[in-house]
Amino acid sequence: MAEIRLVERRKLLDADGVEAKVFELAEQIAAHASKNPVGLVGIQTGGVHLARRILERLEAMGLEKPHQGVLDITLYRDDIFLGLQQPLVRRTDIPFEVSGTDVILVDDVLYTGRTVRAALDALVDFGRPRAIKLAVLVDRGLREYPIQADWKGMTVDTIASETVQVELTEMDAATDRVVVYERDD
Repeated sequence: MAEIRLVERRKLLDADGVEAKVFELAEQIAAHASKNPVGLVGIQTGGVHLARRILERLEAMGLEKPHQGVLDITLYRDDIFLGLQQPLVRRTDIPFEVSGTDVILVDDVLYTGRTVRAALDALVDFGRPRAIKLAVLVDRGLREYPIQADWKGMTVDTIASETVQVELTEMDAATDRVVVYERDD
């Protein structure tokens, strides 16, 4: 199997831009959280770190600390048995009662909608939320499922040969940034 090489095409956000977008998401979520008890659930891996950052901003704004959870969707993916490499199953930890709670799923990039569909399936195994909302840092379009974000940091037009990566220091990146890469075939 040939190695896929990615070439950086453009930087969408630097560290300050990422921070600003996380703050904007926190402000949007705060308006909702002030009316309803919420639980922030980060989708492994990038969504977990973004949810943690949003939670910190919400606390700094003086909001009562929302519940926080971590969701791994690996075993709920619709491509898990399509001959891909051995899946890496990560931790799921939702230490609050999901039933009756407004759950806000947090992810780094919204693309086809397949990850969110898998997250919805995984989440309802924990109970019946009052509502499920979606917050993403980047919406790159090109949906395959009818799924939309309730809150997004930014929207960017992309083509299928591109990939958008949110690089965070918590994921061993040198600095926070959002970058568009293209496959170099």
